[in-house]
Amino acid sequence: MDLDVVNMFLIAGGTLAIPILAFVASFLLWPSALIKIYYCFRGRPGHRPSVLLLHGFSAHKDMWLSLVKFLPKNLHLICVDMPGHEGTTRSPLDDLSIDGQVKRIHQFVECLKLNKKPFHLMGTSMGGNVAGVYAAYYPSDICSLTLVCPAGLQYPTDNQFIQRLRELQESAAVEKIPLIPSTPEEMSEMLQLCSYVRFKVPQQILQGLVDVRIPHNSFYRKLFLEIINEKSRYSLHQNMDKIKAPTQIIWGKQDQVIDVSGADMLAKSIPSCQVELLENCGHSVVMERPRKTAKLLVDFLASVHSTDNNKKLD
Repeated sequence: MDLDVVNMFLIAGGTLAIPILAFVASFLLWPSALIKIYYCFRGRPGHRPSVLLLHGFSAHKDMWLSLVKFLPKNLHLICVDMPGHEGTTRSPLDDLSIDGQVKRIHQFVECLKLNKKPFHLMGTSMGGNVAGVYAAYYPSDICSLTLVCPAGLQYPTDNQFIQRLRELQESAAVEKIPLIPSTPEEMSEMLQLCSYVRFKVPQQILQGLVDVRIPHNSFYRKLFLEIINEKSRYSLHQNMDKIKAPTQIIWGKQDQVIDVSGADMLAKSIPSCQVELLENCGHSVVMERPRKTAKLLVDFLASVHSTDNNKKLD
């Protein structure tokens, strides 16, 4: 199988919720990791903090497979499908706001007793918004935090993508949300929007990707409209000054979805904050630069853990 096509499958599957193709591509590349992560965890709790991973809009837990490949085998990892995604149930009564998602994740954490000992929380895009607000709401649960190109910030000016969204909102054209494709052409545009890497994807594959997503598109529209309304749109911005845990920000410099200037915004509001900007990388950081992202995460955890140990010895 052509490597570019495999990589395209991973980005489409991991970032954009294509579970079947992600499963196949992931199995071809690292079957042992797939089996372990399929059940949302790998490893066992140990002296290092456990790591809880929150995916982005319309993705699923398997999007983290590309990152997991490069993480230490003895690191306890937990991946969870966000509310309404992949393996989770959907109900008309679900609160899909960022606050509602934070509460659902907290219920999950308490069910697993994951907060028996402070853990590291990592989220990307919408998951980054949820992770940041979680850290603000439940500070005692968290020992450290990684936000990857997180949503939920308020910018002085809108980028091209946000301007387009505002125009769609004003015209009530909810069928044309760029992150919810319903044709091969729209799928191609979305891949280009979310990734700095450019793929020449055959029409037949694009159609297959769309066919897998279409049954879920009504839910994705409902969720998207919920997270961009007034209640959720700036959730992270409104809570970032309440984040006390050591925080790592990772962002692709060529992100066309959420402007990279958000990294500086967060760094100025969070007391202990480390920023990493990646060249030649777009919004799909975890899929585009998994090795680099894994190294940054491991180094950050090592520095925070080492600092904690030194404090105990003082």
